[in-house]
Parts: sequence; C-alpha cells; structure tokens
Amino acid sequence: MDTPVQSFAVANLRRRPVVVETGGFVVGFDPDTTSPYINYATPLLGAAPTGSDVAALVAAFRGRGLKPRLEFAPDGAPAVEPALRAAGFTVEAVHEYLVCTPGSLTMPQADGGSGPVVETPDSDADYSAVDAALAEAFSGEFASSPEGANRLRRNQESGGAVRFVRAPDGSCAGGATCSAPAVGTSELAGVGTRPAFRGRGIAAAVTAALAEAMFHKGADSVWLEYSGDGSRRVYERIGFRPQGTRLYMSLES
Repeated sequence: MDTPVQSFAVANLRRRPVVVETGGFVVGFDPDTTSPYINYATPLLGAAPTGSDVAALVAAFRGRGLKPRLEFAPDGAPAVEPALRAAGFTVEAVHEYLVCTPGSLTMPQADGGSGPVVETPDSDADYSAVDAALAEAFSGEFASSPEGANRLRRNQESGGAVRFVRAPDGSCAGGATCSAPAVGTSELAGVGTRPAFRGRGIAAAVTAALAEAMFHKGADSVWLEYSGDGSRRVYERIGFRPQGTRLYMSLES
C-alpha cells in the first residue's frame, strides 16, 4: 500500500490557506490562483466515499468556480476511483513515482570536477527569476507571476526548500522545489530547466541538493513524479527508485 505518499498528500493539502474536509476527502485551496494543479483534493487513507460524499466534494469546488480534481495514490484508498468514476470523473493521467532515501542518494559527479552551482534564493529578484524559469521550462503550462514567486518564498520559509542554478546573466537557468517534510517524507516537484540550458546537469544537481536538504531536516525519504524516460534516468542516477503510482482524476463541466 502506498501509505507514506498518500499520507503525505493529506498532510500537505492541510497546509493550504483554505482547507475543506468532507466525506473522507481533504481539499486544499489557494485563493491566489485558480490553477487546478494547486487547487485539488485527495482522499484519506482507506476512504470509501458514497455518492453523496462525492457530490459534496464536487460542490466544494463548484462553489468556488473551480474544476473538481483529485491527486492520490490509489492503493492507499482503493474504493475511491470506482466512486469517482460512477460520478462522471475521468482519469487525466497515471504517474509512476520514484523514492529516494538517505542510503540511496548519490550526489552527481560533474565531468572535469566542476558542475552547476546550486543556490538558495535569498531575494525577491531570485524568487521571481526561479518562477519565470520554471514557467519557461514547462512551456507555458502556467504563467510566471508575483503570486507564483510568493508561493516559492512561502515554501522556503515554511520548512520546504527551493534550489536553483543561476544563469550567466544573473537570472535562473533551472530550479525545483521540495515541500516541507510530513509523515516522514517530502515531495520534490517542479524540476525544470530552461531550454537554452538543458543537457548541463542542472536537473540532477538541484534534485540531489533538495533531497539532501530534506534529509538534513529529518525526512526519511523524498519522492517525485517524472515526465518521461529521459528525466527518469536522471533521477535514477542520483538514487531515486520506482515505488508506486499516483492517479489524477477530474470532472469536466
């Protein structure tokens, strides 16, 4: 059973600015954005929702003008997927996740003895640069914004971590974030490198630095999802190993 990752998903959503708990689900909302990738729900471990439970969940989203959407590890709540499908939810994606532990982490070795220098943002300009770089890296899936930069700062200041590699012009070449540990684990997300700087080991460097930072904070593991075989190989080289899957489901209007 994917207990640690699903338990983390619950604990992490409970950190959101607005939290709604209904019918075995936890919903996390951020009033600064309408993004479905930030405003979503997850079930409690072992949840077995009824039709009325799912209807109440949908109402929590609709009342805010948002798309009902969930992210969860299905093995942690096997009854949830059938209940959502019965209510008209469909699967957006199934993502495998990888897990790294202190014993498996391997810090990357750069050819020639030098590699990307990983930094922690310490100014508004740095946070804005990281936000802009990630927006570019993910091909406009989200737009850079002051709110996005503020979310990065809040993450860093609330026990999580943000790491980046600076470009020659002082901007950000690539970076990533890691949520503050909860229930012994932490989610590493948003690993992105601007197209002009790919192939230079930036993703591996920031990922390893973030995992190391979380282990120093007491996490027993760090997990992430990957977007393709190329990124998977990067993560596996530094000690991430396959462990389970996560399911993304949503309800269209």
